[in-house]
Amino acid sequence: MIIGSNLGDRLHQLDLAKKLIAAEVGDIKKESAVYETQPWGFDDQPWFLNQVVEVKSTYIPEDVLTRLKAIEIKAGRTPAEKWHARHIDIDILLDGDLVINKKELTIPHPHLQERNFVLIPLMELAPELVHPVLGKTIEDLYFDSRDTGEVYIFNPDEQGNPL
Repeated sequence: MIIGSNLGDRLHQLDLAKKLIAAEVGDIKKESAVYETQPWGFDDQPWFLNQVVEVKSTYIPEDVLTRLKAIEIKAGRTPAEKWHARHIDIDILLDGDLVINKKELTIPHPHLQERNFVLIPLMELAPELVHPVLGKTIEDLYFDSRDTGEVYIFNPDEQGNPL
């Protein structure tokens, strides 16, 4: 899954989300570096911090989604327009070879292959992982991506946007 924040203390928000995920969803097995990323879909907002985490859960994906939405609310998320600023956002990216196409849940995430802020940290953890629908590795999806969004490893000593 991917965790993102662009309001408040972004790094604290990621840490809080990971603690809640570990307590309420499952064990975090791997974590990418934290990346500072250009907003996607609506540019006039603060930059995000994003991180991909691999979680081992005993819950079915629909229950994981319900738990993640509750975690978002606990971490300060309020309903807003799609792709706007938020304290926390958590999305399920993949679940092995599982494919789900329901109104409330799509796995693999339908925009995974279009977003550098997802592909770069996911590529750090699993470059050879094959997308179960597209049949390409995460690394190949990144090299095929037309996204021009900037993605940098986060440096907490820098202030503001990196550009």
